[in-house]
Amino acid sequence: MMNADEKAVADVLAQYQDALNQSDTDAVMKIYATDGVFMPQHFPFSIGTDAVRKLYLAVFATITLKVEFTVAEVVQVAPAWAFARTNSAGIVKVNATGTSSPEANQELFIFQKIDGAWKIARYCFSTTNPPRA
Repeated sequence: MMNADEKAVADVLAQYQDALNQSDTDAVMKIYATDGVFMPQHFPFSIGTDAVRKLYLAVFATITLKVEFTVAEVVQVAPAWAFARTNSAGIVKVNATGTSSPEANQELFIFQKIDGAWKIARYCFSTTNPPRA
C-alpha cells in the first residue's frame, strides 16, 4: 500500500507518460529537478535543465512514442527522496521514415521533493526488447 507521497510520485509518473506520448518537452521539464540527470540507453547522460531539455528535444524530433507505464514499485526512502521502478511498453515511430516498431523498457527513477513537489532527480532506462539479429 502506497503512502500519500508515494501516490504523488506515481502521479508524476503518469504525467511523465503523458508528456512522452505528446512529445511535450515543456511538460517533461516541469517534472524534472533543475539539476536532474537523464541517462538514456546508448547515450551519454545529460545533467541540468539545459542539457536535459536539449536531449528531450532531440528525442522528440527523432521519434514519436505511444507507451504505457506500469509501476512496479514506488518506495519513499526519506522525507524528500523516493525511487520508482517501472516498465513501459508500446510503439515507437521513427519520424524520418514513418516506420513503427514495438517499444519496451525497464526504468528506474529517483525523485526528490522540492518545495513540496516531487521532481525527477535521476532517470535511466534500458530496453527489454530482444536483441536485434
